[in-house]
Amino acid sequence: MSKKIAVLVTDLFEDVEYTDPAEAFEEEGHTLTKIDVKTGEVTGKQGETTLTIDKAIADVKPEDFDALFLPGGFSPDILRADDQVVAFTKSFMDEGKPVMAICHGPQLLINAETLKGRDVTGFKSIAIDLKNAGANFHDKEVVVCGNQLVTSRTPDDMEAFVRESVNVLK
Repeated sequence: MSKKIAVLVTDLFEDVEYTDPAEAFEEEGHTLTKIDVKTGEVTGKQGETTLTIDKAIADVKPEDFDALFLPGGFSPDILRADDQVVAFTKSFMDEGKPVMAICHGPQLLINAETLKGRDVTGFKSIAIDLKNAGANFHDKEVVVCGNQLVTSRTPDDMEAFVRESVNVLK
C-alpha cells in the first residue's frame, strides 16, 4: 500500500541522503511531499541537488501523512529552530507513525523530545546529544526501534537505511 511521506528539508541538506531514499520510496509507489518553513527552492550542501518545496509548514497537518523522512546535512539543525517544524515532527513520533532519519536528521527528534528510551544512531558529532536526549545510542549502520523509527549514521550506511526504511513502510 502506498504511503504519503512528509519530507522536512531545507537548504544544505546532504544531497545523497535525500536523493537515494526518495528514489527508493518512489519506486515502491510512495508519494513524497517536500516541506520547509516556506515554499521555494532549496539546494543541497554538495550543490548537486535542487529541490522545489511543495508546501510550507503552516499549510500542512501531520494527519495528512503516513510517515516522516528526515534527510541529514545542516538542514535538520536549521529546521529545528522552527517551533512548527518541531511540533510536526513530534506528532509522528507520538502517533507511532514511521519516521526515517539519517545522519543529522535525528536533531529534529532531539528538539521534539521524543527519544527517551529509544534505540537510535546518528552522525558521530550528535551521539552525545542523542544520549543527553535519553536515547540508547548504537554505533551501527542502521537501527530500527519498535518497527517505527529507522536511523542511520552517514551516506556510507545508505543501503541499510533504505532497506530498513522500505521495510518499515510495508
